[in-house]
Amino acid sequence: MRFTDAEDGSPAISGLTRMIEEDRCTLRWIWPSGIEAVYISRAAADKSAAGNRNSDQLKLYTKAEYKANNGYHSRIEGVGIFVYTVYACQESGAGPQLIVQPNRENSIEISAGRAKIQYSISNKSGFFSKFKTVQIQVTAEVPIAKDVLCYVKKQGSYPANKEDGMLYPFVAPFEAGKNILPAIEIGKQDFIRLFFTDGRTYGQLYELISV
Repeated sequence: MRFTDAEDGSPAISGLTRMIEEDRCTLRWIWPSGIEAVYISRAAADKSAAGNRNSDQLKLYTKAEYKANNGYHSRIEGVGIFVYTVYACQESGAGPQLIVQPNRENSIEISAGRAKIQYSISNKSGFFSKFKTVQIQVTAEVPIAKDVLCYVKKQGSYPANKEDGMLYPFVAPFEAGKNILPAIEIGKQDFIRLFFTDGRTYGQLYELISV
């Protein structure tokens, strides 16, 4: 099996659509003339953008199966954004040849839902002390890289966003389950809140909840 870039006149998948019902997704597309089978891949969006072409993750699907099932059905599993790609398959003397379409009309994104990240912040301080000790606890449904979250400190009130105060990165990743971080000491009038380092990117993958 090998991949080849589409040229003028190459058979191309078009009209790719998705329909989602509960935890199942149905893909439908227009078959190019002369193609009786396709290979379908499913990859995380970041890996797909990097050009994931792992033949071990490809599934053969025939035109006869497509007609019998009125499309291609897949269970939605995992979290985050996944990309399904449908490759037209041509038979050659060297075996199956999969057509790569630069226009990506044979690819479509599907959201598998967001993983929950819950966090709590506890404070302790002496009556006459100018400082207080803060303990952050993060409970995650899945492992989280250290650069997904940050905490922001602001004097006088809780920060409204990651630009509203002094931003601090985390130095270690978070495991799935409960993570109790080392206590930190801050001013008595300082307040801390957690944020995504990149809300547009990570907000699609995770749901950050203060408890």
